[in-house]
Amino acid sequence: MSERSEQQPDPIDPFEEIIAAETDRDPDLAVIEAGSRTLRAQGGAPQSDVPSRPADPEVDKALREVEADLATRWGETKLEPSVQRIAALMDVLGEPQRSYPSIHITGTNGKTSTARMIEALLGAFELRTGRYTSPHVQSITERISLDGAPISAERFVETYQDIKPYVEMVDGSQEYRLSFFEVLTGMAYAAFADAPVDVAVVEVGMGGSWDATNVIDGDVAVITPIALDHTDRLGSTPAEIAVEKSGIIKQDATVILAQQPVDAAQVMLKKAVEVDATVAREGLEFGVVSRQVAVGGQMLTLRGLGGEYPEVYLPLHGPYQAHNAAVALAAVEAFFGVGSQRPEPLDGETVRKAFASVSSPGRLEVVRRSPTVVLDAAHNPAGALATAEAVGEAFDFSRLIGVVGASGDKNVRGVLEAFEPIFAEVVITQNSSHRAMDADELAAVAVEVFGDERVQVEPRLPDALEAAITLAEEEGEFSGAGVLVTGSVITVGEARLLLGKG
Repeated sequence: MSERSEQQPDPIDPFEEIIAAETDRDPDLAVIEAGSRTLRAQGGAPQSDVPSRPADPEVDKALREVEADLATRWGETKLEPSVQRIAALMDVLGEPQRSYPSIHITGTNGKTSTARMIEALLGAFELRTGRYTSPHVQSITERISLDGAPISAERFVETYQDIKPYVEMVDGSQEYRLSFFEVLTGMAYAAFADAPVDVAVVEVGMGGSWDATNVIDGDVAVITPIALDHTDRLGSTPAEIAVEKSGIIKQDATVILAQQPVDAAQVMLKKAVEVDATVAREGLEFGVVSRQVAVGGQMLTLRGLGGEYPEVYLPLHGPYQAHNAAVALAAVEAFFGVGSQRPEPLDGETVRKAFASVSSPGRLEVVRRSPTVVLDAAHNPAGALATAEAVGEAFDFSRLIGVVGASGDKNVRGVLEAFEPIFAEVVITQNSSHRAMDADELAAVAVEVFGDERVQVEPRLPDALEAAITLAEEEGEFSGAGVLVTGSVITVGEARLLLGKG
C-alpha cells in the first residue's frame, strides 16, 4: 500500500484553520466553504441549484445559529421508529401538510433524481412546486425547494424561527425531543403551506412506514428500485425492506412502481390491494422504449400511461437515469389523471422542455476538465454498480482513478467491489463527518479488493483529490484519464466545494 509519510499539520494551513473554526457545527453539514483556496485544481462557476454560504454576514450568522440548534438534536442515523412526534408537531402547526396534494417517493436508489425530474415536469405545466429531499450535497437549504430552487437562507431561518416555539412545545410533551430530520420535515411542510404550493414532491428519509415524512397522504406513491441498504433498520432482504417502504401507499392512491426484485414487487402489490390503490408497473404500463447516448446525456423515447413521448433529451448519464425519467413521467401523468380520468397524453413539447432542464448535482456530475473529474454519490453496492455501468457508457476514459470516502455504516466492500473493474487505482480518504469510516480501516478493505499496488491512502480529502489528479495526469494532458469521486454524499459535497462548485 502506498501512503504519504506522516507529517504534522502546518499550524497555518488555511484548510486546517477552516476545519478548526467549524467544530461547533453538525458534522454532516458542509464545513469547508473556503477550502477551495487550498487546492490548485479549480472547477467552473458555481451552480445555482446548490447554494453557497450567504454573502450577507448577518444572514450567514443567523443560518449558522439555526444549524447549531439543529445539531443539538438526534442526527439522521439515530432513530426511534415512530411518527408520533412529527404528528404532534403537525397538529400544533394546524396540519400544514394537508393544505396541498403531494407525490411521495421512497425506494433505495434514485429518489432524489426522480424527485427533481417530477418537480421539473410539474413546473413546466405551470404548477407551483415544493420539493423536500435529503441528504443535502453542500447546503442544508437545498433540502427545501420552492419553484425548482432551494429556499433562500433568509427564508430558511424565518421558517425555523416561526415553528421553533411549537417544536419546543412538542419537545416538552414527548419522551424524546424531535430529531434533526423531524424538525426539517416540519419546516418543509410549513414552508410549502406558507408559499403556498400547488403540489409537494416529498422524498422519504429512510424506509416509509415510520419515516417522518409519512404524515402526508400522497395522491401518488412512487417506489424507485429497492436494494439492500440500511439493513440494520429496514431488513436484510428486498422483501423485508419493501414492507417498510410500502407504508407510504395510502388508501385509493396511485402507485408508480419501478422495476423491482420479484419478492419486493409482491409486497408492494399486496399492500396496494389492501388499500385499493391503483398500480402502474415499469415494463408493463410504462417504461423506456429506447435510449441512445448523446452529447452531455441521452436521447430517450418513453412510454407513459397515455402514450409514447419520442425525442426526449435528458442531460444526465446512465441507463438508471433513463428509468428514473420513465418513473417520473408516469408519476406526473398519474397526478394529472392520465390513463384514468383523461385518455390523452401530456403535451409532448412541454415534457421535452422539462426533461431538458433537469440537473442532479453530485450524480455523475462533471466538475473539472483536463483531467475530467466526475462526482457521484453512490454509497451502496446497487448504486455503485449502476454508476460503474454509466461511467463506462458515458465517458471514454483511458484510465480512471477513484477517490473513495465512505460512511462507516455502509457495505463498503460491496461498493469497492462494484468499482474495482473500472478503477485503475483508488485513493482512499475520509470526509469530515463523524459517520465517516476511518481511512486506514477503509484502505484495509480496499487492499483486499484491489491489491496493495492499486491503493493509496490520503486521509485529508484535499490531499486525496490532489493525488488522484496527479495520477490521472501521469499519462499526459491528452491521455483521456479521469477521476471519479464517490462513496458518500458528504464526500461528494465536500469535494464539490474544494473544486470550486458552490
